[in-house]
Amino acid sequence: MAEETILLANQSDVDGETRANTRVLEIIAGLAAEEVAGVARLHGSISERAKEAFGRRVHDKGVKLHQTEAGLDVEVFVDLNYGVSLPKVATEIQAHVAAQVAAMTELHVNLVNVHVAGIVSLKPTSAVDPNNLFGEKAGKAAKADKTASSEQATETEEL
Repeated sequence: MAEETILLANQSDVDGETRANTRVLEIIAGLAAEEVAGVARLHGSISERAKEAFGRRVHDKGVKLHQTEAGLDVEVFVDLNYGVSLPKVATEIQAHVAAQVAAMTELHVNLVNVHVAGIVSLKPTSAVDPNNLFGEKAGKAAKADKTASSEQATETEEL
């Protein structure tokens, strides 16, 4: 299966052409979307999630790219953080993805469709230390501090 490439504009006096693999453009769009505040992650397919589960970072997940005669159409699938304004974050994703793809490739971006596939709740921080479930270490540390400070006071009195 041949990899699809896109011809980039050539504004040089040197003959030849520059082509970019569509995966490269998808990675650019994906990284740009992840940079927007409020985006928890890109939403990928099950196979992409499986690759990540085995330690492989998939940068182009959640992005689909279509080239038309007028330019590029980008589809971005994201999970957003709970509590953010969906329309506001989606608008910021559209602007940032279009700007980054255009800046890095000099291609015209027709549209960026944002699909909010899910909401991610921020995990509350746990006040329980799993290495010190019963607070025994804190009590011992406090006793050690008191002992050290009383020893310093005794030494000061002796002087």
